[in-house]
Parts: sequence; C-alpha cells; structure tokens
Amino acid sequence: MLVHVPRITDRVLYTFDLLLKQSLGLDYALTADVERYGAYEGPKMNYGPLRLCDAPFQKAVNLLFERHINDQETTSVDFEGTKGLFPVYGKGLLMPFDVFAASFYLVSRYEEYLPQVRDKYGRFQAESTWMYENGLLQRPLVDIWALALKERLKVVYPDLAFKDRKFEFVPTYDIDAAWAYKHKGLYRTIGGFFKDLTSGNRDGLRERHEVLCGKRKDPFDSFDFMLGLQKEFKLNPIYFILCGEYDTNDKNISLRKEAFRNLIKRLGDYADVGIHPSFSSYLDFHKMRAEINGLSEVLHRPLTKSRQHFLRMNLPRSYQKLIELDISDDYTMGFASQAGFRAGIADSFRFFDLENDMATNLWVHPFALMDGTMRDYLNLDVEASLSLAKQLVDEVKAIGGTFIYLTHNETLGGEKRWVGWPEMYRELLEYVYA
Repeated sequence: MLVHVPRITDRVLYTFDLLLKQSLGLDYALTADVERYGAYEGPKMNYGPLRLCDAPFQKAVNLLFERHINDQETTSVDFEGTKGLFPVYGKGLLMPFDVFAASFYLVSRYEEYLPQVRDKYGRFQAESTWMYENGLLQRPLVDIWALALKERLKVVYPDLAFKDRKFEFVPTYDIDAAWAYKHKGLYRTIGGFFKDLTSGNRDGLRERHEVLCGKRKDPFDSFDFMLGLQKEFKLNPIYFILCGEYDTNDKNISLRKEAFRNLIKRLGDYADVGIHPSFSSYLDFHKMRAEINGLSEVLHRPLTKSRQHFLRMNLPRSYQKLIELDISDDYTMGFASQAGFRAGIADSFRFFDLENDMATNLWVHPFALMDGTMRDYLNLDVEASLSLAKQLVDEVKAIGGTFIYLTHNETLGGEKRWVGWPEMYRELLEYVYA
C-alpha cells in the first residue's frame, strides 16, 4: 500500500510503522510526492488535512507534523463502544478521529511530558490520564483502533495481506526480597528480632526463630513453586532482581551473599533474568550502572532487560539512561495504582523520545496487571482479583496481544497478607491456557 502524507516526519514514520507494519503486518510505503501518489494504481490511502482523490482518506490533525511538545486539546468522540481521541470531520473518512495521532499520543506517553501532579514517589499518576478519565484504561485502545482500521481498509482492498495476531502470556517476577528472614546478616537479623520483641509481635518472633532454625520454610521462598509452574505450563518467565545497596525502599539480600548469588544463577539457568534498578537509581546513571554490572557479573552474561523498582520512572530521562547502559528492553510501563494499559496498547513498541523528537531502539513491554495493584491499591480480595485478571486477559485475547503479568516471590509464598494468592495465580494460568 502507498500512503501519501503532506510531509514525512519522524513522528509519521514511527506511527505508521507502529500501526500498519508492526500491529497489522501491512506492507506499505510513504510518499509526499503528489504525482507519484496520483499515478500509483495499487492500494493506497491519503493521510493529511485534505483529500487528494477517491482513495481511502484519513483526515489528520497537526500532532504528527509538529516537532515540539505542546498542550493538546484532548477532545473525545464515541467510537464502536469505546472512544477516539482528536475527532475529525468530513464525509467518507476512514475513521471519525485521527487514529494515527491518537495512537501516537498514547504510545509516546505525550501527557507524561506535560506538567502534572505526581504521587509521593514522583510517579506519574494513572488518574491523570485521558484513558482513566474516560473509563478506558483497561482497554488496549491502540490495538482496538488498529483492528478497526484494518476492517475499513479490507472493505476497499479485500486482497490486502494482513498478519494473524496471536495472543501471548508473559509472566514476570520481581524479586524485591528473596527471603523474609534468611541470609540477612547478623545486624539485620538482630534488628528484626528486636523489632518483633518491642512491638509485641509474638507470631513474627516465633516465625523468624523457626525459619532461622530450619524448622519451617522462609515465607518468601516460593522459587520451587514458580519453577514448577514454569515446567507445568511451559512458561517463559522473566525474573527481575533487585540488587541495590540496602536502603529504606531497597531491602534485598547483598550480592556478596553466596546464597543469593546461587539463587540468581539457578533462576538464570531456567529463565531470562533482568535488572530491577533500585528505588534511588531511577535518575542516577552511575548507581544504575553499578547494579547492572554487579548482576551481570553473577550471571556471567550481559543484561538487556530492566524494570524499575516501585515502577519509579521519569520520562524521558529514565529511558535515556537505560539506552546509555545498553538495555534493549524495559518492562516498567504500567501503573501501580490502577490495572490496565498505561500506553493504551497490549503490544511491545519502540520508545519514542519526545524530548529529542526521535524513535529509539529501546523496546517497551507494557504490563497489564500487578499483584500489589489489586491487593494494596484497589483493596480487592482474591476472588475479585482473579475476576479482574480474567477480564483483562479476555481483552488482550480479543485483539491477539501480549498479556504481561507482574507478581512477586513474596506473593507466591502465600502467607499472611498473601494467603490464597498462589492458588489464584495457578487458576489464572489455567484460565489463560484453557
């Protein structure tokens, strides 16, 4: 298919690649040459402010032809049970809104570059998004829009070849603290006993003592369970390991501990392992580099995957630092406080750096749901959490996308606040692979 645009910009190249090539598998070319477009006798479409001929026409707003970051008027229009962004008007349009500009706005995270009130951890809030305000955060809008565009093109050009999209499930595990009590070192262990004693936490005192004496399993040690599920369901999980120095929000075991190093090597023998940059490293290049190098040294291989601890991310700086550190794939794109699709899409995509107005080679893999979101932010019980997870799986299956789930080894230990969650996870896997 030949697509005419008034001007070929980096934003245009990125967005048409995302929707036509990556999402739909359509073989296409762009041109700004009116004569070439007019003479072309094969399938074609026109994207711009004015219709050029009788070929399919998508009227455009200015967003993809701009270079700077400006306030955008985020007007909505009803569209096939959802909504569209940036409505356009005229007869015989492919879509009643600029589907390319709307997709770019969501996937580039344009609104995260604009002034916003952030949460106590400095994170952009789900409640500030256009999707949340319109009740659409739990729908992969960009995928839905792309498939609607496909159906409209097929009406005009029934012989156009599109790819078959296939659903995938990717389990990811954040290892914030490999063990609750074991391998903590003398000072942290004594401090834990003292804290339990002074707070009157007799159950915690007893549990800590029994674990350290070998009388019961550490409540965070769910690694056999995870590896068992991997074998049973033929999963391809990714483990993200926190290995920053001990701090208020970074409480994993030191990489100097042999037991921790052995665990990391064991996980690395069966699955992909990525870095889980510490809470304080999200804007600190040197700290992030030290953590990556430390984990890489344990695994004896370079690291290419990352997810920020606490999902603490600043666009574009956090991603710019990952690129400098040769990270090729990031899995941070999701919200802690709400379930759904932070970038409006259930597919992986290249990060577009709006600050420099350019596409990069960093692949962003958005996750749809996290255990802590359901338990701690939405205050859902196990049954309601499973229902929400199934609903989101159904959304992603319907568009043939990728469902990335985020959980923790602590959760799958199934004790205290996480009673019933290992069973919930197994039931979710059975639903996914039914």
